[in-house]
This record gives sequence, C-alpha cells and structure tokens, in this order.
Amino acid sequence: MSTVTSRVDSQETFTAVLSELSPDVVLSEFSSTRFDARGAMDVMRRISPATPLIVVTESITGAGAVACLRAGVEDLVLKQNVTRLAASIDDAISRRRPLGKLTSRQVEVLRLVAEGNRTRDIAEKLKLSVKTVESHRGEVMKRLGMHDVVSLVRYAMRVGLVAAP
Repeated sequence: MSTVTSRVDSQETFTAVLSELSPDVVLSEFSSTRFDARGAMDVMRRISPATPLIVVTESITGAGAVACLRAGVEDLVLKQNVTRLAASIDDAISRRRPLGKLTSRQVEVLRLVAEGNRTRDIAEKLKLSVKTVESHRGEVMKRLGMHDVVSLVRYAMRVGLVAAP
C-alpha cells in the first residue's frame, strides 16, 4: 500500500487535499484545536463519503471517543496499540466498499433517507419526481443488499453518512 501524507489545519486545506488525492483511507489525530477529526468527518461526509476516517491518537477521553464515533469516524486506534492499525484499515475499507457501487445521486438519496426525510421531501430538495426518488431508493437497497429502510439507516450511520444523534 502506498502512502501519501499531508498535514492540514483548516477545513479549506483539508477539502483541497481530499479532492486532489482521493485517498482510500484518511488517518487523523484527534485534537481539540481549530480543525479536528470531527470537522474532517463533516467534510468527508460531503466530498468523499466512501472514504473512511480513522483516528490515531496518543490518548482520548471517553467523551471524545464517543463524539468521534457519533460523527462517523470509522475507528479509534491508540498509538500504543498501533499494531492494530493495518487490520483497522482493512476493515474500514471493506465496510465502506459498497458505497462505491452507488452513484453520487444515490448516496445523496441514502443520506436524506437516513436523516429521516420523507420521499416527497427528498423529491422537493433534489428537484426530482417522487417516482425517481423511489427508484433511487430501490436501487440503493438492491446494490447494498438491504431489504428495508431501517437497514439503510443503520448502514448510513455506521459509515458516517449521517451523524448519530
């Protein structure tokens, strides 16, 4: 696996680097500075939802860990247990791989469904017909191998398309 490293300290810089590199996975330090892992996850949710974010840190509080996981961070790896990182990367990539089967419009429909929007509301937001939204939702379910909306919502939350409440 080849690696490319880039240090960023703002949302704008991260957005530019993410768009330029299109990484398979992003590793981030948890930090309470101006731009942290949760901010990175917000950017990734919009720009690159199929890319997992793994936080590698020296230490993290319980509240910090919960906040990261609720924001959609795939995993937390402590530096003293860095031997777990390779397995974490493999798991994260395989868990998000199904998102690569979806078009950007289907990902957007999945996100809006997972946020609790009704089909009619999604159609209005995306300026589509209700039938088109239903068709997109059906294709998402087929491509992800899921048979109900609850499964879609759980998956969307698990891969960070929507933040957990």
